Amino acid sequence: MPIVAQSTETTDWVSRYADEVIEESERRAPGKPVVVASGLSPSGPIHLGNLREVMTPHLVADEIRRRGHEVRHLISWDDYDRYRKVPNGVVGVDDSWGEHIGRPLTAVPAPKGSPHASWAEHFKAAMVEALGELGVEFDGISQTEQYTSGTYREQILHAMKHRGDIDAILDQYRTKKAPAKKQSQKPVDEAELEAAEGSGAAADDDGTGSAGYFPYKPYCGDCGKDLTTVTAYDDDTTELTYTCTACDFSETVRLSEFNRGKLVWKVDWPMRWAYEGVVFEPSGVDHSSPGSSFQVGGQIVGSIFGGKQPIGPMYAFVGISGMAKMSSSKGGVPTPGDALKIMEPQILRWLYARRRPNQSFKIAFDQEIQRLYDEWDKLEGKVADGSALPADVAAHSRAVGTAAGELLKTPRPMPYRTLASVADITAGAEDQTLRILSELDPADPLSSLDEVRPRLDRAEAWINTQVPADQRTVVRKEADTELIKSLDDQGRASLRLLLDGLDSHWSLDGLTHLVYGVPKVQAGFSADATPKELPPEIKVAQRTFFALLYHLLVGRDTGPRLPTLLLAVGQERVRKLLGE
Repeated sequence: MPIVAQSTETTDWVSRYADEVIEESERRAPGKPVVVASGLSPSGPIHLGNLREVMTPHLVADEIRRRGHEVRHLISWDDYDRYRKVPNGVVGVDDSWGEHIGRPLTAVPAPKGSPHASWAEHFKAAMVEALGELGVEFDGISQTEQYTSGTYREQILHAMKHRGDIDAILDQYRTKKAPAKKQSQKPVDEAELEAAEGSGAAADDDGTGSAGYFPYKPYCGDCGKDLTTVTAYDDDTTELTYTCTACDFSETVRLSEFNRGKLVWKVDWPMRWAYEGVVFEPSGVDHSSPGSSFQVGGQIVGSIFGGKQPIGPMYAFVGISGMAKMSSSKGGVPTPGDALKIMEPQILRWLYARRRPNQSFKIAFDQEIQRLYDEWDKLEGKVADGSALPADVAAHSRAVGTAAGELLKTPRPMPYRTLASVADITAGAEDQTLRILSELDPADPLSSLDEVRPRLDRAEAWINTQVPADQRTVVRKEADTELIKSLDDQGRASLRLLLDGLDSHWSLDGLTHLVYGVPKVQAGFSADATPKELPPEIKVAQRTFFALLYHLLVGRDTGPRLPTLLLAVGQERVRKLLGE
């Protein structure tokens, strides 16, 4: 199939990478499927920062599929890595899990109450479910299965035979003085900590011991941990002797028949690049510094394994509104599944598609999610009327679907902030919710809540899980007669104007016009006067009027948008609470 290059001046970042990847794949493996890759460690909750490791190649792979090319997106599950520490904040886990430190993640029990057989499967399952909802097509590869089945035996024996060459490459970085860290430098990723050279047997070190350098670390045949040291190896017979510092166990095995161990990280990663023929794989900023696994792997893959380093961008961190850089070692870090409970898949895909990989961004779990949805709805309108910029059109297209088709969407996408306000007030009562939403546009009322799902469900989940109890809306049961009696003539007149207009303005647009218009009319202006036609003090009068209504309706200075609140409370109850 001929390669069709696209103009880099009119295409988005995804298209530009797709151009490069198709061209590079044809150069390396003409006629074969394009291979892109991601790597994930199910060592704990797989968070929204890790999702960028998947979404970046997914978006590129999907663009390549749209062009008619065959492509494989590999997700390598690093489930044969060691269990490093007991993470904080994981439900069903206590200090007793510390006894498993050093064992493969697939040999560690799942948290209590989990239906899954192992720690790795527990956290992998949640990510697989989220990726399915996001429309991510991939081929999963379990590194436990690869290593324990002997799939990499030839590569392991080759690496051991050329351990001196690997050691020489690593030594280039051991002897260099580490550059001074800038204050703003991000902390290294956990995988880098595991791969740190000279960190001893308690980590996935570079394999150097008193007997020399070995790029392979066995798991102990007695305690199952990787707190082992290779003490001897014979290239001809492949006999390998190791001892375990955890239980003093020692044995000699034939590596040509032994499947209970793995290559150290800085050798394992480039070995897989060569074995799978990976053309494109992004790397985090923590993997891309001098001496890091991506940089070292670039030398090892060619000189040792005869392969080529993948092309791909360095991607920046993803944050959460009000939170610092995410780390899966800390409890309570939001996962893709958490995000998908409060936002539709299209919105989450859009966040990753619209920013270049080297641009950091935040995902909103706070009030910002309402502004985010407003921005999305505005974009949808621009795309529909043809006024959106080309890059925005491309990001929108990648958000709403894949080469396989469009994702499930809300048939009638009402504003998220409106749905959240209604969910807040009705506390999930469907009959009340349907009544209120139907009154938003009396000329075209809802016939069923299914018309506003799944967006309504996401808004309800956001209210129930992310909004503190003291910020929830509780409508007064009785009128605040003391406050009403204390009002001056202007205050009473403002309530009268509102009450007199309820019947004729009982819709979302009508009530918006009414509540903003009352202070204008009181000041001698038309209710239709625009801000340019009004003096600045009108805004002050509007804020004062709004605060009065909030106090009379919910007992606070602020709350949901007043038009929505009035509809939610209902006209009869509004009249009662405003003293009629």
